[in-house]
Amino acid sequence: MTKKLCGTNYPLSICFIVVNEFCERFSYYGMKAVLTLYFLTYLRWDHDLSTAVYHAFSSLCYFTPVLGAIIADSWLGKFKTIVYLSMIYVLGHVIKSVGAIPTVGSNSTHISMSMIGLILIAFGTGGIKPCVAAFGGDQFHDKHATERMKFFSIFYMAINAGSFLSTIITPILRGDVQCFGDDCYALAFGVPAVLMMVALVVFVLGSRLYRRNPPQGNILMEVCNCIGFAIKNRWRRSKYESSRGHWLDWAEDKYSKRLIMEIKMVLRVLVLYIPLPMFWALFDQQGSRWTLQATRMNMSFGAFSIKPDQMQTLNAMLILVFVPLFDLLIYPLVSLCRINVTPLRKMATGMIFAALAFGAATLVEIHVVKTVVTPAPAGKCLLQVFNLSPQDASLQFPEGNPFPEPLPYLQDPGEYLTLPLGAPSTNVSLEVLSEGAVSHCNVTFDQQEAYSLILHPSDNGIRCKLVKDHIKKNDEGAPVLRFLNTLSEAANVTVGDKTFQTDADYGVSANKTIQQGEYSKVSCSLKSKTLDLDLGLLDFGASYTVILLEVSGQITAHKMEDVHANNVHIAWQIPQYVLITMGEVMFSITGLEFSYSQAPANMKSVLQAGWLLTVAFGNVIVLIVAEGAGLEQWKEFLLFAILLLAVCTAFSVMAHLYTYVNVQQLDKTCASGHDDDDSDNTLDEKKDLGMSTKF
Repeated sequence: MTKKLCGTNYPLSICFIVVNEFCERFSYYGMKAVLTLYFLTYLRWDHDLSTAVYHAFSSLCYFTPVLGAIIADSWLGKFKTIVYLSMIYVLGHVIKSVGAIPTVGSNSTHISMSMIGLILIAFGTGGIKPCVAAFGGDQFHDKHATERMKFFSIFYMAINAGSFLSTIITPILRGDVQCFGDDCYALAFGVPAVLMMVALVVFVLGSRLYRRNPPQGNILMEVCNCIGFAIKNRWRRSKYESSRGHWLDWAEDKYSKRLIMEIKMVLRVLVLYIPLPMFWALFDQQGSRWTLQATRMNMSFGAFSIKPDQMQTLNAMLILVFVPLFDLLIYPLVSLCRINVTPLRKMATGMIFAALAFGAATLVEIHVVKTVVTPAPAGKCLLQVFNLSPQDASLQFPEGNPFPEPLPYLQDPGEYLTLPLGAPSTNVSLEVLSEGAVSHCNVTFDQQEAYSLILHPSDNGIRCKLVKDHIKKNDEGAPVLRFLNTLSEAANVTVGDKTFQTDADYGVSANKTIQQGEYSKVSCSLKSKTLDLDLGLLDFGASYTVILLEVSGQITAHKMEDVHANNVHIAWQIPQYVLITMGEVMFSITGLEFSYSQAPANMKSVLQAGWLLTVAFGNVIVLIVAEGAGLEQWKEFLLFAILLLAVCTAFSVMAHLYTYVNVQQLDKTCASGHDDDDSDNTLDEKKDLGMSTKF
């Protein structure tokens, strides 16, 4: 007899399943939350490669459920499949965390271990995906269908509770804990590894309580063979026999009516799945494109700041609010308005909300990119000028004059000007006019670079110093800082935990990233003395040049903003997260329940795997569009929104034509002996089973 939770019809075994799912999702989402920044900052990959590998990994995680479903339904059963693949899962996490230790081998070793770890994780998490949810559903008897439906909501809340906590904790472990002198990715990956070990132990502890359905044989192969036989038989015999009601009915010569009915049910659902990958193409970009968008936004909330990869926490947090809100309030209110809220209508509405989310992301991106300096194209470079001479100065170029107005002393240069070169590298002879005196400078510009031309006084008039600039915003949204020393002695400036060394007489320090914040008391060490400087606010995403000057015997710091700070607050991402989460509640939870309810008993894991394959193909779509289209980011977001609306229209038409399956009626029909009597398979019975006579 199945043990129940006190006073309920819920089996006690689901407690172990829910806790297992919480820990497993903590390990998966915790690792995945920092994955994009790990590629960018640790492995030093660019945005496109990082996005491509991120979505390739996500895609693999949702292709492997097919293997898990075959193993579970054909040989091991769901319980053993979950246990064995969880061991592979744990091994992948361990290899991934060890590969993030800087002292373990070279960069190629880190890349190899990371890829091996990710592949094992993908096989582990993908293999158990179709089994865990279906195994939870197996714990309920058919008479407790209402409790089973609510279990899926609880199950999904456990997923998002794990996701919520992990996306808060692992970015903190990454950024706030220092190990080996830098961000601690080894710890950020190690903690999820421990949680996956806990998940495995908890699941095994409940083994005596589980209600286990034995594997039904190689169901997938039997389904494929049946379909192949039907097609082959129809091709061979259709010329000599009258047409049958459904093309699968041509398999009746060899296969039972029950199997044929079950395949019809599965195929009708799988056809309905065809448009669904587009939803996941949008949804899964929270961890890639939306995180990259967050790195170019202002992340300050007064007394504290968040990290760009922590913004994903909002999705999990909103899920915990929206699931009970929709179940207890919104859906009942809609039903009171006499609107039939079917699962497929919920899913179509979820698609619309996801498209609206990307519309909101498009508007945010349009404003975000205003602070980004676009690199110069081939044959051109970017140039700005600092005038440090006491008088106004004018520049004369051999061809044209990009600076027609005199340049005042210490004036912020403003936006970069694009300078045509005509060659990959060009030597330019400049004339500098100041108070009637003319000075000559020879500088060399390389294409696709950004430069600061520093004009400063000397004994022979005005001299030029050309310095390469850092215009790329930091991958984590941190400010970038450098110092220009006009003093006659070398200076060492300590800002936070970073020290900037500058030579005397217009020496320039290296660019370094620092923490965002107010720096009103910065130590500056000279050979003759030590003093404090006030740098003010060093804000998210900005690149600064701080000029050390001596004015009236006092040493001061004059701050120039080479690249503007992120002026769009990260709170503007909240609407898009709210919309995408509302879409997820209506689409994903409903789809999970729909897949289970429309599947025959011996094919539930296969249909669950089919549902998860839609996620895999969604990530493939991201790879095709993001890597192949070559669009600006806001145009790419808009394209995804339009594509999803178009797909939603097609899905709505298909959903309108779909007839829901009554699995219990199928069992009753087959149990009554209709399997062996062709005459009993009437049109009315097919309608009861939710089938039409045509596919």
